[in-house]
Amino acid sequence: MGKVVVIGAGQAAASLVARLRAKGHDGEITVIGAEAVPPYQRPPLSKAYLLGEMDQERLYLRPRDFYEAQGIELMLGTPVTAIDLSARTLIANGEMIGWDDLVFCTGSEPRRLPAAIGGTLDGVCVVRTLADVDAMAPRFTKGARVLIVGGGYIGLEAAAVASKLGLKVTLVEMAERILQRVAAPETADFFRALHRAHAVDIREGVGLGALTGAGRVEAAELTDGTKLPVDFVIAGVGIVPEVELAEAAGIAIENGIRTDATGRTSAPNVWAAGDCASFPHKGAQIRLESVGNAIDQAELVADNILGAGRAYEAKPWFWSDQYDVKLQIAGLNNGYDRLAVRKGEGTCSHWYYAGATLLALDAMNDPRAYMVGKRLIEAGKSPDPDAVADPATDLKSLLK
Repeated sequence: MGKVVVIGAGQAAASLVARLRAKGHDGEITVIGAEAVPPYQRPPLSKAYLLGEMDQERLYLRPRDFYEAQGIELMLGTPVTAIDLSARTLIANGEMIGWDDLVFCTGSEPRRLPAAIGGTLDGVCVVRTLADVDAMAPRFTKGARVLIVGGGYIGLEAAAVASKLGLKVTLVEMAERILQRVAAPETADFFRALHRAHAVDIREGVGLGALTGAGRVEAAELTDGTKLPVDFVIAGVGIVPEVELAEAAGIAIENGIRTDATGRTSAPNVWAAGDCASFPHKGAQIRLESVGNAIDQAELVADNILGAGRAYEAKPWFWSDQYDVKLQIAGLNNGYDRLAVRKGEGTCSHWYYAGATLLALDAMNDPRAYMVGKRLIEAGKSPDPDAVADPATDLKSLLK
């Protein structure tokens, strides 16, 4: 079998190479990662790891010796600088490496605050890599004043950790409400109340005007004219796919590295999976930024490198941990026009419908609703919204 080279060493890469070996690929496999550590979990970085509840070794998706035992070469701390598609070679750390199949698992990078408004001052942080969190962790001291820019899930998770550690937290969201792009107003209401109950100062419809300080950030001026003293800032303003290397090689880009339903890019024997890759879904070229997608898409690509010819059928799911609330999301709520709200004792779930069709749900501390809703969505079944909202309805009966 031919040599497979994977660029990127995150969740997608780890899933792909493990799948290749499990399915009997006996050719060479090389994983090239810019970070100096083996593939690791990112979600716990801003939660358990930052709280000190998980050490670095437990972040690793596989122990280091797994890769050696499986004959998988890890080239870590090694950025790829050039790719020659016609010669099927690339340059990494000054070395020319050949490949028969090349896979982009380059992931994504955080959007950063512009230098023009003080985004490059010391103390302006992002949450994406192990190095990001290690650099930020010493700033999480009781009583420190942190400004979080962005009211999406990353910003809210950072706010929850900071609040739990006793920091004074202000979160600003330029849109009219938190979670505006990703969740219903009812879900935003739930999490706004949760954070305010933990003394987080949430300011919506207010953006960041400028950060000031002598070398390090000391104050923030908001777009409503408010000035706040700050000890550090966390930017949670989204991520963008890492496509520069693929684009420079001449590979088609469309909302990420464009792939077909099998994970192939526009170049022969070149594939992509995970955050960096877009794929066809219901008439659009979409990307899914989630662990589940990284695993499923990577395993699909591994199978197709081995000749399976499978098409990707996305089954979106996500989660977020904030304080003692576990949010579990199934499906995509794009285009919803009705929300069924189901409340129980200490639980709540929001079910998104387009007409009579169930699209997605947000389940707060309600794993039963999540599992039933996920199964319904994946089966293409849509129970009556009024039955869903009725607390007397046995959710399991909806699966029949």
